[in-house]
Amino acid sequence: MHHPFTPVAAVPVDVRTARVHEEGWQSWSPSGAYALGDKPYRPTNDNWATVCYRPGVTVPEGAFQGEGLLALDPGDGSPVRLWAAADPTREVPSIRLVVTDDAVAEVSADGPVKEWTGATVQSVLGDWADSLQLSAPRPAPTVWCSWYEYFTAVTEDDIHENLRAMDTLDLPIDVVQIDDGYQKALGDWLTLSGRFRSRAGIADAIRARGRRAGIWTAPFLVDPASDLAAEHPEWLVRTADGDFTHAGRNWGHDLRVLDTTHPEAAAYLTEVFRTLRAEGYDYFKVDFLYAGALDGVRHDGDDEGAAALTAYRSGIRLIREAIGEDAYLLGCGAPLLASVGLFDAMRVSPDTAPHRRPEADDYSQPGQDPAEFTGAGRQWQHGRLWINDPDCLMARPAVETRERWAAHVEATGGLMASSDRLLSLDEWGVQTTRRLLSGGAR
Repeated sequence: MHHPFTPVAAVPVDVRTARVHEEGWQSWSPSGAYALGDKPYRPTNDNWATVCYRPGVTVPEGAFQGEGLLALDPGDGSPVRLWAAADPTREVPSIRLVVTDDAVAEVSADGPVKEWTGATVQSVLGDWADSLQLSAPRPAPTVWCSWYEYFTAVTEDDIHENLRAMDTLDLPIDVVQIDDGYQKALGDWLTLSGRFRSRAGIADAIRARGRRAGIWTAPFLVDPASDLAAEHPEWLVRTADGDFTHAGRNWGHDLRVLDTTHPEAAAYLTEVFRTLRAEGYDYFKVDFLYAGALDGVRHDGDDEGAAALTAYRSGIRLIREAIGEDAYLLGCGAPLLASVGLFDAMRVSPDTAPHRRPEADDYSQPGQDPAEFTGAGRQWQHGRLWINDPDCLMARPAVETRERWAAHVEATGGLMASSDRLLSLDEWGVQTTRRLLSGGAR
């Protein structure tokens, strides 16, 4: 439900030195500070607009826009000003800034905002985060993740090989996290793909070596080719016209959304996470969470946009209840401001990649440059809202500019995760991986 924009402030600026910080909608949405002459990063196609930005929101040419947060350093020595959502767990307004010909920044918003002032952009954002009075996040464990080496082709044998290599190379890895590829389909989380024999068996093997078992899910996404979609179409979010709500296209499929306000769908999701927890998994990476906050008609009958955020938060709470307070919960692809108070750690940038530049120069897409830009822009969240996850270290020789990427990951002080085939690391790779994991989250 989008309201009209109403003026909130008019601030004189020095057009040469002023900076504007745009906060993106979710983990992968570009976030950071721009000079007034810069062109902010915007979606380069409709699919990415749905999957990586705030769906249904387009920003006019020549405007800056933050989702729930927008900061302005006027550049003339006067204080930095921040406009922020009054209650981000209920409503995340879009906040827009346009500079007039006579060098005045006109700020408007489509919902209630409060104003803050501070010395620098990052400090005033930090002050706002502190005002939420969240309890300090627990330190993150160190992690090995299968994704950036094996992607969806990961096999059970790959996990065992790396598990042995951790011992051989003496790497301080707390959690071995199995990523996308173990499951038959998105939605059919408890049915194994042909490349895996036993989820409980791997968890046992990991724990037998003194490490913790972690697992990836995208709990709100449903593949139309899944058994779940075929057997329970009534569990899916729909549009007002009765079509399925479209969560974007990925893995070659048009994706659908699980309606966690439907009692049977909620019971199913609870069963999935209780089962994984009972099998010995106690570190959960939940991904593509934006889907749970998409507008649509849900079982509880309320199709307002605010209800989508309520449904999203209740869906995450349902997962937390199923895994227990002691399990570690990492969010990704999540609507950030709507997620405060729910997670131990949070991905604060788009995916990294073995390459620097993203596809089509879209800074929501995988690449080291976009991950660094947005990761640095959101450093203020670390230790306040959650432990920041800058995304995985990749230290193998095949990775472009691996030294620079490792330096970025290390500088964040956030969640430290390795995502290489460990036996492919050279001496520099082993030493760098060991050093970063030994440091852990600060």
